[in-house]
Amino acid sequence: MSEQGSVLVTGAGGVIGSAAADEYATAGRRVRGLSRRAPREDAGWEHLAVDLRDADAARDGLAAAGDTTHLVFGAYAERPTAAELSEVNVGMLRNTLDGLAAAGAPLEHVTLYQGGKAYGAHMGFFNTPAKERDPRIVQPNFYYDQEDLLREVAAERGFRLTVLRPEGVIGYAVGNPMNLLMVIAVYAAISKELGQPLRFPGSLAAYDALYQVTDAELLARATVWAGSEPAADGEVYNVTNGDQVRWRHLFPAFARAFGMEHAEPQPVPLVEAMAGRRDVWERLAARHDLLPTPFEDLVGWEFGSFIFNSGFDNVTSTIKLRQAGFADCLDTEDRFVELFGQLADRRVVPPLR
Repeated sequence: MSEQGSVLVTGAGGVIGSAAADEYATAGRRVRGLSRRAPREDAGWEHLAVDLRDADAARDGLAAAGDTTHLVFGAYAERPTAAELSEVNVGMLRNTLDGLAAAGAPLEHVTLYQGGKAYGAHMGFFNTPAKERDPRIVQPNFYYDQEDLLREVAAERGFRLTVLRPEGVIGYAVGNPMNLLMVIAVYAAISKELGQPLRFPGSLAAYDALYQVTDAELLARATVWAGSEPAADGEVYNVTNGDQVRWRHLFPAFARAFGMEHAEPQPVPLVEAMAGRRDVWERLAARHDLLPTPFEDLVGWEFGSFIFNSGFDNVTSTIKLRQAGFADCLDTEDRFVELFGQLADRRVVPPLR
């Protein structure tokens, strides 16, 4: 890995991008992070506000990143249909690559993130443990379109690439809806304020199904590894904490962490139920002087509802990654509890006890 150039992280305001930017900055690299929101005050990297959806804006904004050797692509835009998802997300990747080329960046490596949708996890049951060599599903998928574009451009321009596939990423990031950590923490805080025990809010099938989680900091370490490991060139790797969990076992531990009673699961339509609890959260935020975050930006309840009602095993194999030399792993239960404490310490959620 070149020690002279800089690292560009798109989506640096998200749970994945912010961790990757922090990891590279800690390693002593110059890091620029692209995000719609300004970074937190203690971020150790330079912020760029660039609209990657607009080719001209991307070209102009990325002119300041002409020394970029490593691109970490974590930008994502939600859209209602598969075609629209592909159009906007492939477009952002293309605009980023073209903007860096126009700036004369000596690009050496690109890390692209995917996820369980590559195996059809969003559609229902899929073969587990899923392996990177498994065939693509027939349904259109923006992951495939982005990867095809990236491989085509890499072959033309001579840079390396690695695709990483995490699942259920958890970590510190405020205002990022696809963060299971915030779903659970805010749901628990509201339940506690209402004097209720902590109940799993999904289906009984999901309560007992096997699941995997990826810690954002572990994923960031895998990102740095992939950017410097020649053997990772052109490869796709599943990246998870390394263990399998069941919500049946985790929710009692979560209840203990929050100083709550635990009760049997009870299905709750989170999107509808939590929409009516804004006043409860605002009361908690005022009482505990929490960081000001609009309630609608706090949690992606729809994302949480999907995960908690997925009544099938969601397990991917990480053998390929470990055989390649990245053997980092974490205990998911311990990491959840540790991160809950960090959220409380940073005044993102109320004190745990």
